[in-house]
Amino acid sequence: MKITLKKLFLIYFRVGAFTFGGGYAMIPVFKRELVECHSLMASDEFYDTLAICQSIPGALAVNFAVYTGLRLRGIKGAITTMLAVTLPSFVLILTIATLLFNYVEHPIVIAFFKGVRLSVVALMIVAGMNLMIRYKSTFGIVMMLKLRVISSV
Repeated sequence: MKITLKKLFLIYFRVGAFTFGGGYAMIPVFKRELVECHSLMASDEFYDTLAICQSIPGALAVNFAVYTGLRLRGIKGAITTMLAVTLPSFVLILTIATLLFNYVEHPIVIAFFKGVRLSVVALMIVAGMNLMIRYKSTFGIVMMLKLRVISSV
């Protein structure tokens, strides 16, 4: 099945826009979108691609977007997915830096980011559990999760 660049952009933009916490927090959302909702790859292929992207230096989400975009639609797909997954974060950071800097100590803003932090930890735990189940390995995943939980407290 050949997917249009527009549809590819919308999928990756949605993942980038509605997932906080970086690449590891995006893994369950990528899986749902690419494997379950749009059937763009099989589950085994998804985890193989994930393993390859984890071994490449750089941000996991960007590596994954570029690799899968390249596989699905060539160079144009890679550029499209890379822009789509990074654009929401860029716009959000730019907005926060320019408009919300004066409200950083406001109780509602502090409460929002505490909630975001908890949801990021939960998404990372889900991703780690999925990887642990897939690869039947516990030590590395458990250590990664412990370090992530400790670092986010």
